[in-house]
Amino acid sequence: MKVTCIQMDMKFAAPDENFARAKELIVKAMLQAPDVIVLPETWNTGFFPKEDLPLLCDNDCARVKAEIGALAKDYHVNIIAGSVANLRDNTVFNTATVFDRDGNCIASYDKTHLFTPMGEDNYFTPGDHLCRFTLDGRDCGLIICYDIRFPELTRSLALQGLDMLFVVSQWPKIRTFHLRTLTTARAIENQMFLVCCNSCGTAGETVYGGNSAIIDPWGETLALAKENEELLTAQCDFSVLDGIRNSIPVLKDRRPNIYQL
Repeated sequence: MKVTCIQMDMKFAAPDENFARAKELIVKAMLQAPDVIVLPETWNTGFFPKEDLPLLCDNDCARVKAEIGALAKDYHVNIIAGSVANLRDNTVFNTATVFDRDGNCIASYDKTHLFTPMGEDNYFTPGDHLCRFTLDGRDCGLIICYDIRFPELTRSLALQGLDMLFVVSQWPKIRTFHLRTLTTARAIENQMFLVCCNSCGTAGETVYGGNSAIIDPWGETLALAKENEELLTAQCDFSVLDGIRNSIPVLKDRRPNIYQL
């Protein structure tokens, strides 16, 4: 499976400009003939405008479905459409969507762990479900940014059977080392491919660090972005999974009678 991350530098509180830029970058990404294209977290608004937030939100992801879903269908490509600030039933969520090659929305996910240090919990409502789906016959999962700090969430997905985890984020530059360490650890301990699509540039007063990465189940980095806007592509060979899981049977050797998860 060939995956392309769009490490996007979005405009703060400017949905129209960001939709136009995201679509432009998706078209550009198709030059690399990917099977999957990935966008970062809250790319429609940046993370995150507090003033007039409901007015800036997508409405039940209608615009994402209409515009990004249409591109998935037109180009016959799977798209992990990052996440957007999303108004649903008069409540704001940080919502990610997934589109298959026919443009169907096959999964959606509301961010489970809201980033309290920046007050995300004061403006957004947390989700209440895991996100698992199939792309081109492969079991995949999706989490958003701060979720990566909670290994029990990723392990819960892994126990359902997962070949690839997508992490969409707006992770600040100052903690880039944490992002690189946590994503690598999640790939190794759960023996799966991990695709992290981060943003870059400045949103509000925060500088975001890029460093999007595509990591294999051994923890080897197949591709790593720098700090500016770019497209990052790598080929993921799923044939390595059986050998890794048979040689070090981590999930089989668990002792859930001693711990809860």
